[in-house]
Amino acid sequence: MIHRVWDINSQIRVLMFDDRIEVISPGGLPGGISEEEYLSGRISVLRNQIIAQIFYRLNIVEVFGTGIIRIKQLYSSSTTKPRFEVSENAIKVILPITDTQMDLSDDERKVYALLSKNMYKSISEITPYVEFGKSKVTALLKSMANRGIVVIEGKGRGTKYHI
Repeated sequence: MIHRVWDINSQIRVLMFDDRIEVISPGGLPGGISEEEYLSGRISVLRNQIIAQIFYRLNIVEVFGTGIIRIKQLYSSSTTKPRFEVSENAIKVILPITDTQMDLSDDERKVYALLSKNMYKSISEITPYVEFGKSKVTALLKSMANRGIVVIEGKGRGTKYHI
């Protein structure tokens, strides 16, 4: 509400999915701010200073111009990262469901990042994208399955893995 453009006849949209939340705000970046500056969180221009001051005094916002930085910090230890899509007429923030409660090794994170909720993958579809062999990938997947992080479907050559 603080940063949106009010002269565009459109609503802020919040979409909730099983694996993410998407916030789409009407209006692109304010003049004079590049996409790089926006994404780095270095510069913030308040479009609605009165609303911003009211929100600040009501403790709805803590500090102006720290939103992008704070979002990135919250996801710093997560294997899934937020995405920001900037266009001329809207800014879309995609906030994936976090996996910070998972205790994954570096190798497990590499394998986990290749998996999906919707697409089931076999060992042969995972192995080419990691720097270790089939037996280690299998062991990592079984370990994660035992902890409830990965789901195993099928047996033998037809075994598939997903989140």
